[in-house]
Amino acid sequence: MEQTKIAQLIDRDAIRDCLYRYCRGIDRADEAALRSAYWPDAHDNHGAYCGPAEGFIEFALGVFKAGPRNIHQITNILIEFISSSEAAVESYFTALQRAPDQDRDVRQTLLCGRYCDLFHKREGEWRIAERTVVYDWLEEQIPPAIVEAERFGPRRPIGAPHPDDPVYRLGKRRIPSRHDASEASNDTAASAEETQGHDNFVMLQRSRRKTAR
Repeated sequence: MEQTKIAQLIDRDAIRDCLYRYCRGIDRADEAALRSAYWPDAHDNHGAYCGPAEGFIEFALGVFKAGPRNIHQITNILIEFISSSEAAVESYFTALQRAPDQDRDVRQTLLCGRYCDLFHKREGEWRIAERTVVYDWLEEQIPPAIVEAERFGPRRPIGAPHPDDPVYRLGKRRIPSRHDASEASNDTAASAEETQGHDNFVMLQRSRRKTAR
């Protein structure tokens, strides 16, 4: 029973992490992060778009790489396990989006709603298999008239798409894993053995010279 509870805690954490990766993928136009949130055969009913998740990913990257500003936040994550490999997940989202419309006029919209997701666990990994976006609030806003450099002023750095956002430089400062530690330990041990072997060889040579004398 305890093992089941521990396994579910690990699964819940993996599902939440997937939802957060989706937000990074959308906000930073990070293709790898966005794709990692969906299974390749996933389906997405996402506002004006309804179809394979692959189509939504291509659409989203095409829009968001053009330089709009997006902020997605997720809260109130409720996870109900259907089985050991399926979960029904409802998560509330708040999204502030600014981008040009079809007429190239800049539009700014505040959206609130819920992601209603069916998650599948395959080969130990949780991802979205089916998504329906439910909208609970929509508010059209007047976008700022001045450019971002003037509006933000000295508040730098400003968020940017992948790979220019500062978070990607932070990610390069990776915390060493157990695997790294194990390799380092093995390298140290090998180095020590090599040094000891060399010392033994030197001592043996010196002993032979003394005997020869």
